[in-house]
Amino acid sequence: MEEKKIAMLNALEKSLGVVTTAAKNVGIHRQTHYDWMNKDKEYKKAVQELNEVALDFAESQLHKQMKDGNTSATIFYLKTKGKKRGYIERQEIRGAEGEKLFQIEILKNEDSE
Repeated sequence: MEEKKIAMLNALEKSLGVVTTAAKNVGIHRQTHYDWMNKDKEYKKAVQELNEVALDFAESQLHKQMKDGNTSATIFYLKTKGKKRGYIERQEIRGAEGEKLFQIEILKNEDSE
């Protein structure tokens, strides 16, 4: 892998995957990064691995906030990871007197079979 790509990977790691910041630090246009992603499978795989590391970091920060008693962090976690257990936010839209404003009906298309 060429030197600029390696520098970009290092910069992406430091910026937690923020392309504009990393590209500026390396001295390339951000589109160059995306061109490399489209043309170089090895580079693309390395970038994807860095994105997973950044996601792991964010999750660890979220867990830390939950341990510290941050209610918003706990609610966010439950809304995103606890859906199977019923922790999901739903909205019900009704009129002023509680009447239905509209109804959506999904019809099966007989021609698609």
